[in-house]
Amino acid sequence: MDTFLFDEIIGIRAAADYSHLSQRHVRLLLERGKIRGKKVGHDWITTRMYLDEYISVPHPRGRKPAVKA
Repeated sequence: MDTFLFDEIIGIRAAADYSHLSQRHVRLLLERGKIRGKKVGHDWITTRMYLDEYISVPHPRGRKPAVKA
């Protein structure tokens, strides 16, 4: 079970500023489980530590190529 220390919790806006990603992209990553976090009511929360875990791994930029059948 994930536990949060209250001093470490940040919302989407702070997470976007910290990670240099858009708020929309941070929310999408949280919803898809790419960044660990919790939904509290209507708001997502995470920690800088969880963002650092995501940021430390290189991710290809841009859209994935279309798969031709």
